[in-house]
Amino acid sequence: MVTMESDVKRITDEVGNRSEPFRRLLEQMHRVIVGQDALLHRMLIGLLSNGHLLLEGVPGLAKTMAVSCLARGIRTRFQRLQFTPDLLPADLIGTLIYKPNDGTFAVQKGPIFANIILADEINRAPAKVQSALLEAMQERQVTIGKETHRLDEPFLVLATQNPIEQEGTYPLPEAQVDRFMMKLLVSYPTKEQERKILDRMAFTKPDMDIDLVMEPADIAAARKLVDEIYIDDKVKDYIVDITMATRDPVAYQIPIADWIQYGASPRATLALTVGARASAFLAGRGYVTPQDVKTVAPDVLRHRVIITYEAEAEEKTSEDVVKAVLDHVAVP
Repeated sequence: MVTMESDVKRITDEVGNRSEPFRRLLEQMHRVIVGQDALLHRMLIGLLSNGHLLLEGVPGLAKTMAVSCLARGIRTRFQRLQFTPDLLPADLIGTLIYKPNDGTFAVQKGPIFANIILADEINRAPAKVQSALLEAMQERQVTIGKETHRLDEPFLVLATQNPIEQEGTYPLPEAQVDRFMMKLLVSYPTKEQERKILDRMAFTKPDMDIDLVMEPADIAAARKLVDEIYIDDKVKDYIVDITMATRDPVAYQIPIADWIQYGASPRATLALTVGARASAFLAGRGYVTPQDVKTVAPDVLRHRVIITYEAEAEEKTSEDVVKAVLDHVAVP
């Protein structure tokens, strides 16, 4: 036990040093973005966890701007992709170009070969384009012709979608949505935040400058340390209980069985674990608490729980399922 406590103390000391650039990155992002604390915090969790994020919200809530700010604070390559119905997979991953002078083909890499990808309005692209992007997300590689090309690290996809406009869109299937580590719901700012937005941004050329605070090597070192953050066995069991309760709520005495068609996949368990570690890292701790799990649970689970028609008839959502699970599963 003494050794374990000393290890946790050592990791906590290292976390305090390694997490400082991320706190400064958060401060720089807040120089441009007013409010949206949860969104910016979860974006850093995604960056630390090597997990992709799906951002959902009505237009004008600074989703694209937030991703752009994140990219500008890191010395990485950033690519914004506007998804449209006429987009082709080759427009995303690249293609083979014929060279008539020697009769050979050369690889022309597409915009996917960047570090931070903003897939704007991902649900406007057809299924083939969505599949090409999601394959790159899952495998971290792209095949063009007969050659397979590894994507550089860090590689982070932040996709946005508009929930109120469905005409001319191609909704992501559940199996593809499951590949996103978290789904973030971006809400309207408060009255006070709206006034700050007015004061800061109501100019023909608002100040969008952000200081560069981080290198890719800092992200790699931080991810390595995140993997070392201590999780007690009781917290691990708590994570598994949360996932299992979405599949079999009766076993946990949660009266929501009629609401759930399919529960969360094992990807949810993995995302909860890594996300909780990243949350502890940002808090400057070398150990995970149950609150870290609760912090990331709604974003990890909301797109992985599929509700029944009965639940829809009762105007229940996956949010209600997740809330009931978190309220009923015993906290260690």
